[in-house]
Amino acid sequence: MSTLLIASRKGLFTADHHSADGKWQITGHHFHGEPVSQVLADPRDGTWYAALRLGHFGVKLRRSADRGATWVEIPAPAFPPKPTEGEWADDATPWTVDLVWSLAAGGAHEPKTLWAGCMPAGLFRSQDGGDSWQLIDSLWLDARRKGWFGGGNDHPGLHSICVDPNNSQRLTIAISCGGVWKSEDAGKSWGLFGNGMHAPYMPPEVEEDPNTQDGHSLSMCAAHPEVMWVQHHAGAYRSVDGGVNFTRLTPPLPSDFGFVIVADPVNPLRAWVAPALADTFRYAPDGAMCVMRTDDGGKTWQAFRNGLPQTHAYDLVYRHGLALAPDRNTMAMASTTGNAWTSVDAGENWVSLGAQLPPVAAVAWA
Repeated sequence: MSTLLIASRKGLFTADHHSADGKWQITGHHFHGEPVSQVLADPRDGTWYAALRLGHFGVKLRRSADRGATWVEIPAPAFPPKPTEGEWADDATPWTVDLVWSLAAGGAHEPKTLWAGCMPAGLFRSQDGGDSWQLIDSLWLDARRKGWFGGGNDHPGLHSICVDPNNSQRLTIAISCGGVWKSEDAGKSWGLFGNGMHAPYMPPEVEEDPNTQDGHSLSMCAAHPEVMWVQHHAGAYRSVDGGVNFTRLTPPLPSDFGFVIVADPVNPLRAWVAPALADTFRYAPDGAMCVMRTDDGGKTWQAFRNGLPQTHAYDLVYRHGLALAPDRNTMAMASTTGNAWTSVDAGENWVSLGAQLPPVAAVAWA
């Protein structure tokens, strides 16, 4: 059985399943009181990585080779000094990493390669297990970056990284707000895609511009990497050509707004979302939590509520707040209200973890 990792505003929690009573329980607490923005359990060697956002003290990274028994500090991604002359001297985006928003493992044949997406929206790569990081200049210095902007944040952020399991040179990333980008050569060059998305919050002349799209979350079906799903600021989308073109899906009522979408790693027709109310509300529709699943590629959706609060639930599930375990049935979800739930039947029924946690940024399985 996997261990659940919960990255919160006041530390990283772990939870494990106890067969004696069939319940999940909090079993560990790391980095007490420190905001953890992202966590990765590397599926290749089991190493854990945690990203901390310490405000005045900056962004920090920690690594554990023994499932959290001990941690070591490793360098965090960092931008070079901002140029004082030339094209980027007047760049309105600060060249300082404020947040590590996404962490992803490289391909199976490159055991030390890691990827990190940040806010502002820079992409970094490590080829030594996090001992050093290199900014992907080809993306950061692309002139189209000047058209990116923050959604609910002051600056754009890179929150999703998908590495093709069949070709680790192929990366697909998503930026809020900056659209969907693909590289076929491990970041040496990039193409801007995401055709078919619509941004009704923009002036009419740029509503269809891929560079203005606010895809809140991007998820890939590992067994069929050409199938990708996006929870957009304005609806859910699906691509069957690796993110080049997207089709708007039937709205997953009660709301097609939300932040997270999770693709089944084997079944290209199955995905989950956690609906929320837009724009200023940002909590469960009607104050009633639900998880929605499609089993037919987004044509229809089922709402699952059993075990979730149905009155006065002002929870919001962030971009990384819903995760599917490797068994493809066990799920975890946690919210900004500090509630956390698990499911053992692909999201159809939920059980509270029974802990009043701090606001949760991300959950992951180890």
